[in-house]
Amino acid sequence: MSIPSQVEQCLSERGVEFLVVSSETVPPIHRLLNVNEVPTDALVVTVLLEDSLGRVQALLPSDCLLNLSQLCEQMGRNLTALPPQTCLSLAQKHGSDKIMAIPYLYDLPIVADARLLESQKIYLEVSGTDSYLEITREQFKKTLADADVGSFCVPLSRLKAEQIASDRAEVEKAIQNFTTLRIKQRLEQTLEMPPLPDTAEKIIQLRLDPEAGVSELAKVVERDPSLAAQVVSWASSPYYAAPGTIKSVHDAVVRVLGFDLVINLALGLALGKSVEMPKDGPHGVTPYWQEAVYTATMMEGLVKAVSADHRPSIGLSYLSGLLHNYGYLVLAHVFPPHFLLVNRHVEANPHVSHIYIERQLIGVTREQIGSLLMDCWNMPEEITSALRWQQTPQYEGEHAVYSYLLFVATNLLRSRGLYQGPAEPIPAAIYSKLHLDPVDAEAVLEKITENKDELKEIAKYLG
Repeated sequence: MSIPSQVEQCLSERGVEFLVVSSETVPPIHRLLNVNEVPTDALVVTVLLEDSLGRVQALLPSDCLLNLSQLCEQMGRNLTALPPQTCLSLAQKHGSDKIMAIPYLYDLPIVADARLLESQKIYLEVSGTDSYLEITREQFKKTLADADVGSFCVPLSRLKAEQIASDRAEVEKAIQNFTTLRIKQRLEQTLEMPPLPDTAEKIIQLRLDPEAGVSELAKVVERDPSLAAQVVSWASSPYYAAPGTIKSVHDAVVRVLGFDLVINLALGLALGKSVEMPKDGPHGVTPYWQEAVYTATMMEGLVKAVSADHRPSIGLSYLSGLLHNYGYLVLAHVFPPHFLLVNRHVEANPHVSHIYIERQLIGVTREQIGSLLMDCWNMPEEITSALRWQQTPQYEGEHAVYSYLLFVATNLLRSRGLYQGPAEPIPAAIYSKLHLDPVDAEAVLEKITENKDELKEIAKYLG
């Protein structure tokens, strides 16, 4: 098996002996993150960082979170992750589609975490191939001869989220770690059920009224001109290809979207207005509404692919998708300084789920915060459960089907680059519990991919 000549030359110049192994021997990185399959501490990942003094290449085990604050303190620097486009350009110059964990390939100073030297064998992924480089510990030490070796990582095993009996207690425990009284007061106010937006409250009342119909829904939506315009624009989008012109909310409901979809869409939009959209997410502005639309549409498609006798509510599934990342908005609103710190660590840990980063830095996750707020607002239990457990496929509580759907939807979208963050493997057991054929799920993903531009236009109406 061949590897890029630049990689071979880089290692040969340092007298490093290595063995090329196929992906059949060492599975891809997203499978290596499953600790039950391989020793993940043996797989090296790399992060490129920079500040006013220059760039640095950090090496760490794939089962660890890079503690950026700790590294900066140790080095006396103010490092942040290189933007994705900069990394892509640098990788392409070396004949690959992403940055590889090959020491000195990019002619940058190296800083390595000492945990890498605890394994007898170390594996380096070779981008653009199905191969990995297997290097003994002694040979790997040769590559680190000129490197700074320190301790700046946190094993993910320490951060694995356990099922928590009381999320409120967890959140309250987290705020006790903050010394800023103002932040504590703002979080406590949030937990004390702030008033819902007026429109959202009326829509929730409609959802609970079995006699409510199109006319009642149209009246509520039309009282909010901005919301009415967004619903009409949604129905008029090329994605739905409605014949003729959509002139009113009533038209949008009857001719195109249907009562259930509009009531959940309107509720999601109304809640979205209650919190300001953050302007400094990971690598800039997070495409919040774009990801929300992709996820909601994906959820709708997945539910329709489930046989009728096992199918959960399409409306609640769609609304779960639309609101699934609401905790991100609340996190930005309640913890502004810490929100920025979280984002810098997300940028520096592209191989790690945000839940571990948030748990390490603030002791609570956006999923917990978002779910708690939905519960305070008396949203359906299906929604609160979906938001809370969407990152925990092991959860088996009531309404788990909705969290399973969110887990499948977001990770399939990540696999196509339609959603930020690393894609996790979807266990066969999850598909089985959903009574969903993986082939059908892939077909839904394919449709979303084909229509991503139309869905992106819809998202523009919302944000």
